[in-house]
Amino acid sequence: MKSRRLFTLLTLLGVFACSGAALALDPPKERPILTISGMIAVKNAGDVARFDMKMIEALPQHSFTTSTPWFNKPVKFSGPLLADVLAMVKAGGTTISAVAINDYKITIPAEDAAKFKVILANQIDDKPIPVREKGPLFVIYPFDSSADLRTSTYYERSIWQLKALDIR
Repeated sequence: MKSRRLFTLLTLLGVFACSGAALALDPPKERPILTISGMIAVKNAGDVARFDMKMIEALPQHSFTTSTPWFNKPVKFSGPLLADVLAMVKAGGTTISAVAINDYKITIPAEDAAKFKVILANQIDDKPIPVREKGPLFVIYPFDSSADLRTSTYYERSIWQLKALDIR
């Protein structure tokens, strides 16, 4: 009888693990700084996924140094890959509508995230980015890695003070 109960318990645990509950994303413990909506499978607040800074910092961090039109010298940007953030919410779709704190919006092709190793920067020169200095999140392309990226198209897609991503 014990083995049958154990089998039933293990079966139920297996079903639970394979269900949508396995796709859980913990809710933010601090003030959310990023909301992701649209075509996402993993959510933690109704129909959206919300992230606080600690959740962003818990993802693998990447860095590159690049020149930009907004700084007088090359700057080191650090943060998770945008592709990793999108993978965390199991994003589908082909476009990302990125929205800044001031409601500036830009559309980014979803393929850019992996193709160019775009970073969702939370640090500049190893320091957190204050809101007054384009923070706390900054979508940034590695402009110095390719002349193709040093155009107004990609500069416009590098949105600072990011607050939301809508996947379509």
